[in-house]
Amino acid sequence: MSRRLKVDIQSWPIRGAFRISRGAKTEALVVVAQITQDGASGYGECVPYPRYGETVEGVAAEIESLRSDIENGLTRDDLQARLHAGAARNALDCALIDLESKQTGRRAYDLLGLPEPGPVQTAFTLSLDTPEATGAAARDAAGRGYGLLKLKVAGAGDLARIEAVRRSAPAARLIVDANEGWSADDLAELGPRLATLGVALIEQPLRAGADEGLLGFNSPVPLCADESCHSRADLPGLIGRYSHINIKLDKAGGLTEAVALAREAVALGFGLMVGCMVSTSLSMAPASLLAAMAEFIDLDGPLLLAGDRSPSLRYDADRLYPPEAALWG
Repeated sequence: MSRRLKVDIQSWPIRGAFRISRGAKTEALVVVAQITQDGASGYGECVPYPRYGETVEGVAAEIESLRSDIENGLTRDDLQARLHAGAARNALDCALIDLESKQTGRRAYDLLGLPEPGPVQTAFTLSLDTPEATGAAARDAAGRGYGLLKLKVAGAGDLARIEAVRRSAPAARLIVDANEGWSADDLAELGPRLATLGVALIEQPLRAGADEGLLGFNSPVPLCADESCHSRADLPGLIGRYSHINIKLDKAGGLTEAVALAREAVALGFGLMVGCMVSTSLSMAPASLLAAMAEFIDLDGPLLLAGDRSPSLRYDADRLYPPEAALWG
């Protein structure tokens, strides 16, 4: 039987609002690709990101443009050459992996030559807010058992925000994510202070493409490339600027490229962070297979939503458990 492709745009309300340096949102808009063959269906979810020129309508149309090829047997290898790294390729790549897993009865990690996943600690993200509100959110998160907190910052008032989080959660490990919102002067001024506050990682302090000044910069806190790192093609330009990279499937264009990116980055000496967009368990499940390779895991997307899929991933405070086959892979 030939394949069938279905493309669906969905909205998932966020609990409250989620704010970063570029703005706030109250819903997660995702595109889901479903590929069905011989009674088995594979699913992949992606989050189009305006920062990279993507829209939900444009990504859905990009997936639809390959309908004939997909329904006539397009392979994952073919897909890498047909679409650029981005959300559309992610949804299709994950759907093809899930379909192969269901058809063969083999788990996705086995198909990809990855170790069997186990429970891992995930970060919990605190969105951008006033120092007082951020401190209160950190106190609440720590009280609920989250030991790794990721704090969104934006420039003005950031030191007060970070100090408030440290006072409210003195035992937590902290990641500070500027989302390209700092200047080189901000980084030089704040870095030593963040080191004394025990911050473990600073994520994307400067704007992608404007981080030349990091070459040779001796940061007192490790620096992680996010917007500056999409796929393996970006790695050479990150050497000497960042110690870590944040791998997100929507940037890499799927789990196939993400696995290759992780392996090549480790070979080059980079530490890994596995991250996500605000999205459902269907997005987190394939990304979670990379967790065993990563020093930092930030797969809390479903925890920021008002509701999730059923079945969903299991979270026990900051412990994230591997996906069941009924969800994905």
